[in-house]
Amino acid sequence: MQHVLSRFGRRRTLQGGAALLVVLGLLLWWVLPIGKAEPSGSLTFSTGVRSGVYQRYGQRLEGALAKDMPKVSIHLQTSEGSQQNLERVATGKADFTIATADAVATYLQSGKPGAGRLRGCVRLYDDYIQLIVPSDSKIREVSDLRGKRVGVGQQGSGVLLVADRLMKAAGVDPEGDITPVRAGIDTMPARLADGRLDAFFWSGGLPTGAVQDLSEKFAIRLVPLEDSLVTELQAVGGSTRYYRSAVIPADAYRHAQGDAVKTVAVSNLLITTDRTDPLTTEAFTRTVIDSRDRIGREVHSAQLVDLRTAIYTDPLPLHEGARRYYRSAKP
Repeated sequence: MQHVLSRFGRRRTLQGGAALLVVLGLLLWWVLPIGKAEPSGSLTFSTGVRSGVYQRYGQRLEGALAKDMPKVSIHLQTSEGSQQNLERVATGKADFTIATADAVATYLQSGKPGAGRLRGCVRLYDDYIQLIVPSDSKIREVSDLRGKRVGVGQQGSGVLLVADRLMKAAGVDPEGDITPVRAGIDTMPARLADGRLDAFFWSGGLPTGAVQDLSEKFAIRLVPLEDSLVTELQAVGGSTRYYRSAVIPADAYRHAQGDAVKTVAVSNLLITTDRTDPLTTEAFTRTVIDSRDRIGREVHSAQLVDLRTAIYTDPLPLHEGARRYYRSAKP
C-alpha cells in the first residue's frame, strides 16, 4: 500500500512540475516574445547629392529606420542621382535607393547588369523638372537655350537624362547647340549667381532647398515647360511615357515667381532587389509609410507619400516584402 501511495505521490509531483513548466513557459512567451523575427544586419541606402531632396529625405528616414529596426545598421551613401543609384542597387553595391520611373525604365530597357533583379517597394513623391534662369534673362522657352551655358546635371543623374530629352523635344541639340555643364544641384545655383551659367535644369521635389536658398539671395525665374514638350516626349514611347504635364504652384518659390508655371513631372520610386529578404523589405516599407508626416514637416515632399498609390511601382514588380506590408495595412 505504501508503495502504491509512493508511486501516486511521484506521479502527482511530476504532473505538478510539468504544469509549472507550462505556466512558466507561457509567462516567458508573454513577457519576452520569443520567436518574433526582427530584421538584423546592415544595409546601405544610396541617396543623392548632398543638398538634394533624396539626401535630405534619406537623412530623416535614417533616424526613423534606426528606431523601427534597432538591430539593423544603416549606412547612407551620397550619389549623383537616379542613374547611379540604380547601378549601385542592381549590382549589389547598395540595398535600397530612390530613382525616377523614367530612369528605371531606361535601365531596364538597356538590359544593364542586374536589371532583372530590381524590385519596387513604394511609389513616393513626384519630381518636378525645373529650368531656372536669372530673372532678367531673355530665355523664355527651352528653344532659347541655343548658344547658352546650361547646367544639365551630373553624369549619373536623372536630371541629365530628362534635360537631354527635353532639349531634343524642343529641337535643341544637347551637345552641339549649347555648352553643357555637367554639375549637380550642390554647385549649379552658385554658378548661375556668379554668371558662369545662363540656365540650369533640376529635377526634384517642391520646394528644393538649394533653389529656394538661391531665390532668397539672387533674382531668378522658372521657365515654363509647355504641354507640347510632354506630347513630343511621350510620342517617343518607351521610358518617356512616364512623363506627364504638371504645374509648379505659384507659392513653391515665393521669391522667384508670381504665377504658377507649367512643367513636366515624373514619379519617384523606393527600390531594392530580390536579394533583399522579405522581412527587411517589409519593415523598411512600413517605416517609409509610417514616418510620412514626421519627415514631411522638414522635407515637404515626404508628405505626398500616399498609401493608396504607394503600391503602384510600375515599371518594377513589387517586392514580396512590400507586398506583405500592403496586405496588412489599411488605407
